[in-house]
Amino acid sequence: MTFDIVTIFPAMIEQPLAAGVLGRAIERGLLTVKVRDLRDFTTDRHRVVDDVPYGGGPGMVLKPDPIFRALDAIEAERGRPSAVILTSPQGARFTQADAKRLSRVETIVVLCGRYEGVDERVRERVTEEVSIGDYVLTGGELPALVILDAVARYVPGVVGDEDSVTHDSFSRGLLDFPQFTRPPVIRSARLSAEPDSERELTVPDVLLSGNHAEIRRWRKREALRRTLERRPDLLAGAKLDEEEVEILRALQDDRMAGTQKVGE
Repeated sequence: MTFDIVTIFPAMIEQPLAAGVLGRAIERGLLTVKVRDLRDFTTDRHRVVDDVPYGGGPGMVLKPDPIFRALDAIEAERGRPSAVILTSPQGARFTQADAKRLSRVETIVVLCGRYEGVDERVRERVTEEVSIGDYVLTGGELPALVILDAVARYVPGVVGDEDSVTHDSFSRGLLDFPQFTRPPVIRSARLSAEPDSERELTVPDVLLSGNHAEIRRWRKREALRRTLERRPDLLAGAKLDEEEVEILRALQDDRMAGTQKVGE
């Protein structure tokens, strides 16, 4: 799979790609990532990539011609890209489903937005516009890395244990269940009590029981409980089996009963 990332700050992309899972995937040839400096596609001596907006207003706008030259150069080198993504707060919210969908294509170009945005005519060459959340960043480099990281995890071989990708949070519309590891008991200072007080933090007994059927059901229940508490909006599109539907109904009934009791 090939990514071309077009940016005016290549170091913001290159340095994170030198480490971790993505770095290893690039070394092994599972991913090809080329970071392209937008200034290399300018024609003036000062390598200018932005200009003031027509009609006035604050800030600067990325010029269309360097971006078009960059896209032309990528197409000449690799052929027409499967997707050209523009990072922008005006884009559609990027989701796990988008990451999975994009992992099936061969070549992706990511254009990193910056300043007040890009000249509107650039969108003629864009297949989709993506936002990673309802907030504004200084530029599109961090969103580009987020998109690359999320998509790459679906590429076979990038993540060592591919089952972990299948069972990720959001893959089925649910948050993940709580995870624990050794030791089974640990002492920790309390957050708000006396300075010297401690409490024991333990692993749930069911996870130490060896009863795999009970562990499976506990994990289902806790994933549903966490989703109901933190992201109930996800449940509308979640893919639940019959057992999970039953567990969710019980959790909702308990929650309703608790609400009524508080109101009495």
